[in-house]
Order: sequence, then C-alpha cells, then structure tokens
Amino acid sequence: MQMVQVVFLTVLVFFVLVSIHEFGHFYFARRAGVLVREFAIGFGPKLFSIKRGETRYTLRLLPVGGFVRMAGEDPEVVEVQPGQTIGVRIKDGEVNRIYLDRLDERTNILRGEVKSIDLERDLHVTLDVDGDIQRYPVHRQALILSKGRDTQIAPVDRQFGSATAGKKAMAIFAGPMMNFILAFVLFAVYIQLAGVTVEPVTKTFVNKVNAGSPAEQAGLKKGDLIVSIEGDPIAGDSDKLVKKIGASAGKPMHWIVERGGKEVPLTITPDEKTGKAGFYPVPEMRRAGAGETLKFAGNAMVDSTKTIMEGFRKLIFGEFKIDDLGGPVRTAQVTGEIAQQGITQLTMWGAILSLYLGIFNLLPIPALDGSRLIFIGIEAVRGKPIDPNRESLVHFIGFAMLMLLMVVVTYNDILRLVKG
Repeated sequence: MQMVQVVFLTVLVFFVLVSIHEFGHFYFARRAGVLVREFAIGFGPKLFSIKRGETRYTLRLLPVGGFVRMAGEDPEVVEVQPGQTIGVRIKDGEVNRIYLDRLDERTNILRGEVKSIDLERDLHVTLDVDGDIQRYPVHRQALILSKGRDTQIAPVDRQFGSATAGKKAMAIFAGPMMNFILAFVLFAVYIQLAGVTVEPVTKTFVNKVNAGSPAEQAGLKKGDLIVSIEGDPIAGDSDKLVKKIGASAGKPMHWIVERGGKEVPLTITPDEKTGKAGFYPVPEMRRAGAGETLKFAGNAMVDSTKTIMEGFRKLIFGEFKIDDLGGPVRTAQVTGEIAQQGITQLTMWGAILSLYLGIFNLLPIPALDGSRLIFIGIEAVRGKPIDPNRESLVHFIGFAMLMLLMVVVTYNDILRLVKG
C-alpha cells in the first residue's frame, strides 16, 4: 500500500508542475483572444482526450512535459483548395460545418465544388452547386470535419501571430511565472508543515525512526522527547547527542525518553560499523507566523535560485560531465525516495522542482519559452515579426536537440538503475 502511495504522489507532483505551467500559457492566450486548440500533458500517443468548448484536453504517453497548441503557431493541418468537392451545413445563413470526406453518408448538407474559399480573413466559401455559383459566409467558429476529426477554423484575429507583442510575451512568460508562484506557495506550505524552531532550544525530539534500525529495535518512537543518555541530560544539544551515539558504536546505551508524559527507559546499541542509531532528531518546533512564512518563502526562492543558477554555470563551463546529469527517470526516482519521507519533505522538493522548471524554461534555448520571448522581443524592436517559417525551423532544431539530450540522460538514468 505504501508503494502505491509513493507512486501516486510521484506522478501527482509531475502532473501538478506541468499542468500549472501549461495553464499559465493557456489562460493568458485565451485572454489575448487566441484560439487554443489543445492543452496537453505529456508527449507522444494520446492516452485520453476530451473536448470542452474550443479546446481539446489530452493526456499523452510520455510524461516529460506538456504543451498548449495555439492557432497560427503551426501551419493548419486541414486545408481546403479550389476545385475540391466538399459538403457544407448551413445554419442561420452561415456555414458552420465543412465536410471533406464521406460526403455520400452525410445528410442535410449542401454539396458542391469549391470556387473560392477564405477561412482566415473574409470568411466565405463560394461553391459551384450543379452549375449554380453560390457564395456563403462562414461562421467564425465553423468546424472542418475530415477523417473522423473536427478542426475549428481560426480567423486571423484569433491566431497567435495576430496578438500584440505584449500579449504574446505574456502568454509565453505566464508558464514559468505560474511555476514561480507555485514554488513560493509550496515553500510557504512547507514551513507551515515543518514549523520553526522554538528559541532558545531546550528540547530534542525524535522526528523519524528508520525501519529496522537499532533505534526501532530498541523501541524508540517518533515524537519521543530525549531526556538523557547515560544519566547526562540532552536538553536541546543535538551535537552532544550525535557525539555520544558515535562514541558508543556497538555498545549498549541507557536512554531515558519522555512519551505521553511518562519517562520510558530504553537500551539502544548504535550500529558498530556506522556508529548510528537510525533516527532523526529535531528541536522543539512551533507553527510559523504569517510574517515568518512569507520571509522564509522569499528567502527560499532566492537561495534556491542561486543554487540552480550555479548548477547551470557549472554545466556551461564543463564542470559537470554528461554522465552527471539526470533526466526524467532519475528525477522520478529521487521524487519517489523523497515521497517516502513524508508529505513535508515532498512539499519542499516540489517547490524546488517548480522553481527549476520555471528557470529552465526561461533559458534562451530554441524551443523553450526563453527563446520564444527573444523572438517576440526582436519583433517588438523591428515592428514586425520574423518569418514564421524560419522561427519554426529554429524551434524545431532546438526541440530535436533537447529530445536527443533527453534520450542520452534517460539512458544514463536506466544504467544507474541497472547497476544499482
């Protein structure tokens, strides 16, 4: 049961981190009036798909990220050409359905040869229906149906490229921004769960006892107050506690702990090789106040950011080898190990991962949000966008390189697991 819980929490962490990131893109793209075709968690084949409103929400096989597909970012997958025979369904004087196949099976449609069609600006279709040329306006949310799929048309003012540079930048930056917000919230939740040390430190409690350890075998329990060892009071001196245990490796030690208001004698023999008893001491804690919570979350954001940026610096200047890098498998393994330590430690780890995801996505690497923001910045300076085909090529190359790196680090992760 515990393993099932750990797996569930590990998957939940990744799901929340990716979902909150993509929701940022999704929400601000919608606010800018952009048609969002798909909100996806994961890459590769679809495992689950449901359409709500204009957007299709999908869960995909490979849990290595996600994406929000906006109209106009990529060439439309369905095109209708003059000379093509199609079927249309008309409601309230406007075409709201365009059928490209299985026309003989459709009912209540008008069938004809396309003479002209514009589904982006003028929004019309002109058909030759048995020699009679007829022009019809097309509804702004009309659907094109082909091969069992429906694709909503995207008028030019609903395409990503038509939004102002500011709105496009906000839609792109919103993903990392949501990760930063989530990280701050999780750091705040962590300090509320963990608490802060009561000053001055006068008590030492047992925070966790390792399974199968000498401490567990002797009957030490989480929450015990350590009163004395060999008659020497411990109070809040954790350094004294550690030194006494280390100096008694393989030798029985007489402890007094307080449990439920009563003193309980225990005999603990630290491991002869490691000199450890197998438990985690913690000072007396209290709930953090509002000001303390905000201060801790802010300081944690700053300190963790410095650590992450230092890691990137070492990677850039070759102080890390490729074998030192971990990918999704390694990250999932570590997350699972931390999940076993409890929800408090998992909350802290989730905050660090969320912060890392936000910072990583802002790096100026093609296919990442940072690179897309650079292109938008150039557009703002030039007063016109860069050729979309060239920009798409740059992002495609960047994405391919990232996927190649992902394959390499995942291979290293699997080797580590195999070798133990």
